[in-house]
Amino acid sequence: MNSLRNSVRLVGNLGMDPEVKTFDGNKKLARLSLATNERYKNDKGERVVETQWHNLIIWGEKATLAENYLKKGDEIAIEGKLANRNYVDKDGIKHFASEIVVNEFLKLNSKA
Repeated sequence: MNSLRNSVRLVGNLGMDPEVKTFDGNKKLARLSLATNERYKNDKGERVVETQWHNLIIWGEKATLAENYLKKGDEIAIEGKLANRNYVDKDGIKHFASEIVVNEFLKLNSKA
């Protein structure tokens, strides 16, 4: 049951090409956005599609794989954990961010 704690699994489409940064010691960080869609019928019987956007973080060798193989529009499956952080911008305003730190990803198909 321990593997269920703070576990996130999603399937969706990438909203951007990976943004990759390299830090000291050649450690890489890839940032991506993932769109997931929920489809249902509302009270009037109309079909509704709701899109949720998720911020993804990928570290290390997997960041290099993401940089080389993933592109905007690709459908991927991810498994990771939810992480929250905060930071102060240059104007002194505090911001909060929720991100998914990806442990594994699988490219399902590419945008035609």
